Amino acid sequence: MKKLVLAALAAASIIAVSAPALAQKARLGHVFAQGNAADEASQIFARLVKERTNGEIDITVFPNSQIGGDEALGRDLSRGSVEFAFLNIGSLTGLDPLLDIHYLPYIATNTQEVDKIFYNPKGILQRTLGETLAKHNMVALAYFELDFRAVTNSKHPVRTVEDLKDLKVRVPGSASIRSFFEAAGSQAVTMPMPNLFVALQQGTVDGQDNGASIVFNSRLFEAQKYMTLTNHVYAMGAITVSKRFWDRLSEEQRKIVKQAAEEAAQEGIARNRAANATFIEKIKAGGVEVVTPTPEAMAEFARIGQIGWQKLEAVYGTERIAELKKEIAAARGE
Repeated sequence: MKKLVLAALAAASIIAVSAPALAQKARLGHVFAQGNAADEASQIFARLVKERTNGEIDITVFPNSQIGGDEALGRDLSRGSVEFAFLNIGSLTGLDPLLDIHYLPYIATNTQEVDKIFYNPKGILQRTLGETLAKHNMVALAYFELDFRAVTNSKHPVRTVEDLKDLKVRVPGSASIRSFFEAAGSQAVTMPMPNLFVALQQGTVDGQDNGASIVFNSRLFEAQKYMTLTNHVYAMGAITVSKRFWDRLSEEQRKIVKQAAEEAAQEGIARNRAANATFIEKIKAGGVEVVTPTPEAMAEFARIGQIGWQKLEAVYGTERIAELKKEIAAARGE
């Protein structure tokens, strides 16, 4: 009898040692439609984390604002009631005005400049955003591409700054983006992304500004007639984890999660850029007139954008703006 008891205890100890740790369940939210490059990147991230932690961290992705828009996700991450998000951080200025410094108009005009300025971990943009998120109990793991933002509307083609006057345009909670449209004479209306499609359908707003991938995947083009490739703002998002959840992870788990985020972000950037021209063609096929401004018109859009820089320097800080201008000059070889 004694031998049987000892054998049973030994077997139980072997099972206890070999059994995997209980999985930490986590939720990941974002506003992007399924099929968007950011959504695909979020699925890649969740899969890599689960595989590389042997199931110890099990992330469920909730796309398309299922558990809230960016503003709600930011609050929930800060409180620790949501674990992960692919955040459009420029929408969180209600939480902290520094979170849209990267939305200043015309920081970059092409992807080469973007890669040097926005995706530089030592640059002023990532440093400012990471430090600011940390103040609000969020950890930025990596940064992913949204798009160069365009202007769509249902009233008339926008070919020049003059054409933006009196348009009622939905903008995210971003002082930088708002400054551009207000300087151009538009009426800027802040509205959460989940409410946008219905607002366009009902004519609550005339138009909005998002890049081609979001305009197509969120079906916004179905309620619009015109799209102008103003490229007035380059939009970058952050793969973010709540500090509360982050602090529960081991050092090894943190390394795995961060590496997975960086790989998923790079894959998302590549997919978004590869698909951008296709999205524009599909938007055209949906009956939308797509306008590419002339160089002269673009120069005037950029000039209007500088009004926002002057207006917001006190918000973002003189030293940050000066450092950003130096990085822009270096990226352009000036």
